[in-house]
Amino acid sequence: QVQLVESGGGLVQAGGSLRLSCAASGRTFSNYVMGWFRQAPGEEREFVAAISRFGGSTDYADSVKGRFTISRDNAKNTVYLQMNSLKPEDTAVYYCASNRAIVLTTRPQAYQYWGQGTQVTVSS
Repeated sequence: QVQLVESGGGLVQAGGSLRLSCAASGRTFSNYVMGWFRQAPGEEREFVAAISRFGGSTDYADSVKGRFTISRDNAKNTVYLQMNSLKPEDTAVYYCASNRAIVLTTRPQAYQYWGQGTQVTVSS
């Protein structure tokens, strides 16, 4: 069992920045690919970013490439999502998730454990 707790969400103006954190506990953190997903009201949950077990590989949704950066600190059992140049369309609940896999995947169905989510609201 892996427990994930997100933090760092909030209200920000368009063009601003936020840094999300996701603290993990329960199992060896470096055994898991970590991902960030988001879900806006009335929308499907969508992939945002993923990072390999030791941080050597990352993947991003086209909509956030060049603006968001995923990173992890295995010593702190934490994954981060630095979000810059935020847009109103980035408004959503952001979730972190873990996946005991070797390769990165964008499919939410592949992730076994999920946090409760943190709200990000970007005003225009």
